Amino acid sequence: MRAAANAYQSVAKEIASPRDLEADLLLKAAAQLQTISDSWDQDNSGLNEALTFNRKLWTIFLESVTSPDSGLPTEIRENVASLGVFIVKHTFSVMANPRREALASLININRHLAAGLSVKN
Repeated sequence: MRAAANAYQSVAKEIASPRDLEADLLLKAAAQLQTISDSWDQDNSGLNEALTFNRKLWTIFLESVTSPDSGLPTEIRENVASLGVFIVKHTFSVMANPRREALASLININRHLAAGLSVKN
């Protein structure tokens, strides 16, 4: 059964659009952070791992939108870059001073951006 799931996931990655993949990754990062937030009082030991995944994801987005060959309109590039800078700064702030309520903005931004990427034209 596991082999079939892996095969499906491999094929899905090959046929999914870049927007769908980006949305999926944003939702994955949001879900990881939400899990940490939901279990904060019992166990938040995965916080740094979840924050690191989210930061790496946003670092890739930043590199992509600031690349000279990015095909995105300037306004979108600037907006995503601004969000990315906020995410990276906020992530380091949360790592230095872990607070449950500080995760909400990261979760919400990821979910909203994923929803926007998932809208079909």
